[in-house]
Amino acid sequence: MAQKRNFKDSIRRMFLLYAFVPIFLLFVLFLIFTVVNARFMLVHQTKDAGKAIRSSLEEVYRSYHEEVNRMAGLEQVIEFTDTRRNSPLVYEEFYNFNNRQRVKSIMHILNKNGDILASSANFSPESSDNALKAVILRMSRAQQPMLAETNHIRFSHDRYTVYTFAKEIRRTGQIIGYLTYQLYEEDFQKLIFVQNNEIAVVTDQHHTIIATTNNIVRGLLNKLTLEKGNDGYIVINKGKYYGSETFIPLAQWRIYTLSAIQLKNYTYLSLVVFFAAASVLLLFLIQYLARTISSRHTRAIDKLLYAVKELQAGNMQSYVYINSGNEFETLADQYNRMLARLNELLARNEELSDLRRVSEVKHLQSQFHPHFIFNVLETLRYAIVVNNKVAQDIVLILSRLLRYSISTEGNTVMLKDDLNYVADYLKLQQLRFKDRLSYTMNVSEEAMGALVPRLMLQVAIENSIKYGYKQKESLNISVNGYVTDRDLVIEVNDDGGGMSEERLRQVREIILDADNQTPHIGLHNLHRRLVLMYGERYGVQIGGVPGEGTAVQIVIPYGKEAAYV
Repeated sequence: MAQKRNFKDSIRRMFLLYAFVPIFLLFVLFLIFTVVNARFMLVHQTKDAGKAIRSSLEEVYRSYHEEVNRMAGLEQVIEFTDTRRNSPLVYEEFYNFNNRQRVKSIMHILNKNGDILASSANFSPESSDNALKAVILRMSRAQQPMLAETNHIRFSHDRYTVYTFAKEIRRTGQIIGYLTYQLYEEDFQKLIFVQNNEIAVVTDQHHTIIATTNNIVRGLLNKLTLEKGNDGYIVINKGKYYGSETFIPLAQWRIYTLSAIQLKNYTYLSLVVFFAAASVLLLFLIQYLARTISSRHTRAIDKLLYAVKELQAGNMQSYVYINSGNEFETLADQYNRMLARLNELLARNEELSDLRRVSEVKHLQSQFHPHFIFNVLETLRYAIVVNNKVAQDIVLILSRLLRYSISTEGNTVMLKDDLNYVADYLKLQQLRFKDRLSYTMNVSEEAMGALVPRLMLQVAIENSIKYGYKQKESLNISVNGYVTDRDLVIEVNDDGGGMSEERLRQVREIILDADNQTPHIGLHNLHRRLVLMYGERYGVQIGGVPGEGTAVQIVIPYGKEAAYV
């Protein structure tokens, strides 16, 4: 047998499902987005750094390449190289150019033997002079009019030059000297420092490092050594880097930009730990909230269930009070109305059962009233002596009367059956009172077929005989019946002594009093019985005129048996 689910647990599970799961999925999606976005940003920033460095260096190379050609062909430079005159003009041209550059340089003018004729440097170490002579020697041997190469030369103190432009100076086709520009390493390094990039490296076509922001990449002979891992990342000292490479065709320079992914991995790990901790904390928090919310929202249901169990146990006062202001309050109100209606019906049924029981006892008592039986038997004894035919009629009528009164076949009968019983009763009374009692019955054919409570008219007939003779010697009783507005109306009128206005008011109060404690219960019981069976608008009304008689009117809903229709 499947175990029934607890509504409180269902709400708690539903809250967990619809609150925690979306938030957890949101965390996961946010983590995935963060990782993907960080990867995208890493790649994008690294490539952008390479592009920015390439743009700057390309401008530097083009400027010096054009400048060295321009200066070598300048008349002031040729004149100075050949005659040592006009040196201020040469320096003026150099400084005008050099001051505009982001990468500064040192200018040298040498004769064809490599001796320095002019220099923008205040001091040149011997190593620097030797390096320049080596450059001139290589150009002379190779008959190379221009040279651009990487050469790491200590200039003064801690300052180095890393790249040299050299150009022949000719007059009338003959080499008379050389012009060189040596570019500072420090300015190169400043130029390749770019935001959001960790390592930048500039090499020539031989992978010789011209400049770098981190000496960790320098290998033997100032060569760049980059090792790639199986996953495609560059590995430097066990650290992984994402690398991007760009190229300057004019200078044959290669630019490498590197960004560490290990730092990103630490960031991812921190995010995962944070999300895991936040998820656990969120899980406990949501569970607590789920229990609180489910308990709060099922409190009304618990009250209803308790009330229903109490009702099943027989507690008819198990009302429930809920002030939640929602559907549960409406449900509780409906339950209370249902319980109140049930209690009302039970009270009505109990009262109706009591009335029926009292009515039946009263009727049996009346049928076997000693005076009634005595009177009938006395009349029978007299009739046996005087008229056997009358005696036989008395026996037959009495037998029908007793048979009908003790019959238990249904609580309702057709009006014509009840009228036959009343007629038999009145015939026996007529044998007793002879000409002092007369009666008439005027009931429509439609009313004859109506269903009425058994012995409904008995009380009214008995009261007419009992009280009608108190002030008069003779009595006439008329019974009228008709149907009007879907109601059956039965009137029992007599021409007896009637009642005074005060007595009539008292009788009416007794009839209408639901808690009658007086000994006069005949018409009261009949009225209450009809009200409980058919509603408040039905029942018994009594009227009359003192000295002229009493009128009793009985109104009930008109209803027929199917067979009589």
